[in-house]
Amino acid sequence: MGDIFDFENLLPELILGLGLALLVGNGLAWWRHRQGKTPAGVENPEYRGGRVAFLVLVGVLMTIWGAVSLLT
Repeated sequence: MGDIFDFENLLPELILGLGLALLVGNGLAWWRHRQGKTPAGVENPEYRGGRVAFLVLVGVLMTIWGAVSLLT
């Protein structure tokens, strides 16, 4: 049984978690924009497609990096 705080895997787990959060959050924003939905409570929503695509790409790269680091 391992330690409660596994400091060897802490950084890869944080990278994996942040990558998944970027991927899921921006992917959901992209998907909702394609459906024509806007965020509730926002008067003038501005969709920035370039930023969303860039952050999805960063999320994919961080997710792959974190997963590979944990598996090796």
